Amino acid sequence: MLEIKNLHASVDNKEILKGINLVVKPGEVHAIMGPNGAGKSTLASVVAGKDEFEVTKGEVLLEGQDLADDAPEERAHKGIFLSFQYPVEIPGVTVTNFMKTAINESRKARGQEDMPANEMLKMIKEKAELLEIDRKFLSRSLNEGFSGGEKKRNEIFQMAMLEPKVAILDETDSGLDIDALRIVAGGVNKLRSKDNAVVVITHYQRLLDYIVPDFVHVLYDGKIVKSGDASLALELEEKGYDWIKQEMAL
Repeated sequence: MLEIKNLHASVDNKEILKGINLVVKPGEVHAIMGPNGAGKSTLASVVAGKDEFEVTKGEVLLEGQDLADDAPEERAHKGIFLSFQYPVEIPGVTVTNFMKTAINESRKARGQEDMPANEMLKMIKEKAELLEIDRKFLSRSLNEGFSGGEKKRNEIFQMAMLEPKVAILDETDSGLDIDALRIVAGGVNKLRSKDNAVVVITHYQRLLDYIVPDFVHVLYDGKIVKSGDASLALELEEKGYDWIKQEMAL
């Protein structure tokens, strides 16, 4: 579904990604872990198409299609979803109206007409119930005055509504207390299916207690240096990232 081939990327002429190779198949959950500065968020941003990063070599393919020339919104329309570490506030735009606009823009990009209002409301209701979201929440301005947990929960709601092919969750556990973490992780698990894939980027193993990955990859100094199953995250929790550095030195 998502294939990354020998990906190199720079920002301000500084190379951050130094040859990333990754294959994510439908139905899979991949966790990417690594210390600060390893390139985790850069990888997420490059896949999503953020223009401050320059791809100097390699490819990002979605269902075999090269995304090199696609703007972020085009990638989103094709099925790439990125949740942010720090979601922005948009005063005066309700969660519901934001989602209506996002969905209809995606439909327009695929040559479809706007979703009929009754279908839209039905979908909003179904997804809100699935994620245990209060209807009052949907009438609030997007992220304005939201707690950290509410912002992340809202992003999972957006993911549910947009039904992406590949969802990239960039440190979605950042700043969450244990209750908010369970709610967000529970939402992600409810949305997992054989037709989509999830890439979870995190520093810590604790999120992976709730979203159990099929594969764990360690990103270090711009490269994936080790891959394994969920037990690798536990090993990292026990030994830390210096263990990886020592292994690389051998």
